[in-house]
Amino acid sequence: MPATAQDLPLLLLAAAAEVTDAIHQEVAAAGFDDIRPSHGFAFVRMAPNGATVGEIAEHLGVTKQAASQLVEELVKKGYAERNPHPSDARARLITLTARGWAATRAADAAIARFTQHWGRALGAGAVVELRNMLARVVTPGRVRPSAW
Repeated sequence: MPATAQDLPLLLLAAAAEVTDAIHQEVAAAGFDDIRPSHGFAFVRMAPNGATVGEIAEHLGVTKQAASQLVEELVKKGYAERNPHPSDARARLITLTARGWAATRAADAAIARFTQHWGRALGAGAVVELRNMLARVVTPGRVRPSAW
C-alpha cells in the first residue's frame, strides 16, 4: 500500500463525521432540534416496517437497555410509537410516527444536498466512482454512530 494511502481510514472517519454533522444541522434547522444523530441511526432501522428494541440495539451496537432508553425518549418526543408485534405477542414493534417520518424526509433531503455538495467539489462522475468503490469494500446496512 502506498504511504499516501495510510491516512485513508482517518479520512473515511472524518467524512462520516462531516456527513453526520451536516445531516444533523439540516434536520435541526428543519424544526427537529430535539433529536441527536443517534436517533437518526435508530430511524434507519425502524424504517420502513418497524423494529423491536432488540433489533434496534443490535443495529446500533448497544445494549437492549440503552436501546430501550433511546426508544422511550423517541416515544415521549413523538417520533416513534410502540405497537403490538404481528408475530410475537411478547414483543413490541417500534415504528415511526408521522413526525418521525417527517424527520426522516428532512434527513433524506440533507443527504441529497450533501451529495450534491461533493458532486460540485469532485465532479458527479467522481462521486459515483467513489460510491461504487466504497460499495465493494463496505458492508451495507452497518450505519451506526461511532460514539454515544
